[in-house]
Amino acid sequence: MAKFEIKFFDVTVDKDYIKVETYEYPDTGLKDICIEIKTEENASSMVMLDKSTAIKFAKTLRTEINKIES
Repeated sequence: MAKFEIKFFDVTVDKDYIKVETYEYPDTGLKDICIEIKTEENASSMVMLDKSTAIKFAKTLRTEINKIES
Protein backbone atom coordinates (compact mmCIF):
# COMPACT_ATOMS: atom_id res chain seq x y z
CA MET A 1 0.00 0.00 0.00
CA ALA A 2 1.32 3.45 -0.88
CA LYS A 3 2.10 5.76 2.00
CA PHE A 4 0.72 9.26 1.70
CA GLU A 5 -0.12 12.14 3.98
CA ILE A 6 -2.51 15.04 3.82
CA LYS A 7 -1.38 18.41 5.18
CA PHE A 8 -3.59 21.45 5.69
CA PHE A 9 -1.37 24.54 5.85
CA ASP A 10 -2.20 27.81 7.55
CA VAL A 11 -2.06 30.44 4.82
CA THR A 12 -0.71 33.10 7.16
CA VAL A 13 2.18 31.06 8.56
CA ASP A 14 3.98 28.42 6.51
CA LYS A 15 5.08 26.43 9.54
CA ASP A 16 1.60 25.76 10.97
CA TYR A 17 -0.16 22.68 9.67
CA ILE A 18 -2.47 19.78 10.42
CA LYS A 19 -1.28 16.44 9.07
CA VAL A 20 -3.42 13.31 8.72
CA GLU A 21 -1.82 9.96 7.94
CA THR A 22 -2.12 6.23 8.59
CA TYR A 23 0.34 4.88 11.14
CA GLU A 24 1.26 1.19 11.26
CA TYR A 25 2.72 -0.14 14.50
CA PRO A 26 5.93 -2.02 13.66
CA ASP A 27 5.58 -4.96 16.07
CA THR A 28 1.89 -5.76 15.58
CA GLY A 29 1.01 -4.49 12.11
CA LEU A 30 -2.06 -2.75 13.57
CA LYS A 31 -2.97 0.56 11.94
CA ASP A 32 -4.36 3.78 13.38
CA ILE A 33 -5.18 7.21 12.00
CA CYS A 34 -2.72 9.81 13.25
CA ILE A 35 -3.72 13.49 13.38
CA GLU A 36 -0.83 15.86 14.14
CA ILE A 37 -1.17 19.60 14.74
CA LYS A 38 2.06 21.58 14.53
CA THR A 39 2.50 25.28 15.27
CA GLU A 40 5.11 27.87 14.36
CA GLU A 41 6.70 27.53 17.80
CA ASN A 42 7.30 23.79 17.16
CA ALA A 43 4.55 22.86 19.59
CA SER A 44 3.01 19.61 18.47
CA SER A 45 -0.09 17.66 19.45
CA MET A 46 -0.90 14.21 18.17
CA VAL A 47 -4.08 12.13 18.33
CA MET A 48 -4.18 8.44 17.41
CA LEU A 49 -7.59 7.01 16.46
CA ASP A 50 -8.58 3.46 15.60
CA LYS A 51 -10.78 2.99 12.55
CA SER A 52 -14.17 2.99 14.31
CA THR A 53 -13.29 6.04 16.41
CA ALA A 54 -12.04 7.88 13.31
CA ILE A 55 -15.35 7.18 11.56
CA LYS A 56 -17.32 8.50 14.55
CA PHE A 57 -15.05 11.57 14.69
CA ALA A 58 -15.61 12.26 10.98
CA LYS A 59 -19.39 12.01 11.39
CA THR A 60 -19.32 14.36 14.38
CA LEU A 61 -17.12 16.82 12.48
CA ARG A 62 -19.53 16.81 9.52
CA THR A 63 -22.46 17.42 11.88
CA GLU A 64 -20.70 20.41 13.43
CA ILE A 65 -19.80 21.80 9.98
CA ASN A 66 -23.45 21.56 8.94
CA LYS A 67 -24.43 23.55 12.02
CA ILE A 68 -22.14 26.38 10.86
CA GLU A 69 -23.56 26.39 7.32
CA SER A 70 -27.18 26.52 8.50
